[in-house]
Amino acid sequence: MRIYTGYGDQGMTRLYGGLRLSKSHLRVEAYGTVDEACSLVGQLLSQMADFPVFLDLIAEVQDIQEQLFDCGSDLATSPGARPYKQHQAQIQWLEGRIDAHKDVPKQVESFILPGGHSLASQTHVIRTVIRRLERRMVALQEEEDINPFGLIYVNRLSDYFFVLARIMNHRLKVEERLYRKSGKIFSTKGKES
Repeated sequence: MRIYTGYGDQGMTRLYGGLRLSKSHLRVEAYGTVDEACSLVGQLLSQMADFPVFLDLIAEVQDIQEQLFDCGSDLATSPGARPYKQHQAQIQWLEGRIDAHKDVPKQVESFILPGGHSLASQTHVIRTVIRRLERRMVALQEEEDINPFGLIYVNRLSDYFFVLARIMNHRLKVEERLYRKSGKIFSTKGKES
């Protein structure tokens, strides 16, 4: 297989299905951001493997990396060229994972500053790249059709990485820093302790 084709030398690319686009097109920017996020998740996975305390989470994060790849594949496909890969089931699975983990670290009523252990910090970076991906997808959606399940999935995914960063700090016994210049933002009223 040939790695380079020279096709993009003039700043154009081709989607699956044949549609030609400028490499500056919103669609290319969106699936390029998916690629960035997938690479960061891969880096995180390679580092998680060094910590036995995360062995139960590795398969879950690997599944997320595959689902992110599905999202990128849908974005890199000419509209109508094939059925979308992402469906409601991936959203439901992701929501189930968030719900399963959300109460592991103690709940807080203030904003959390990104940081803590280097793994948690890296997870926060992934979260912010996912938020940028969401903005790119929204901008693209304002111009043309995209898989609506992909956009919902990406919105949930940033929440997942927030929860994962909290789990990492909790399991590694690293205290999270709260934003001190704000009052209570999130209420834990009515929740069991």
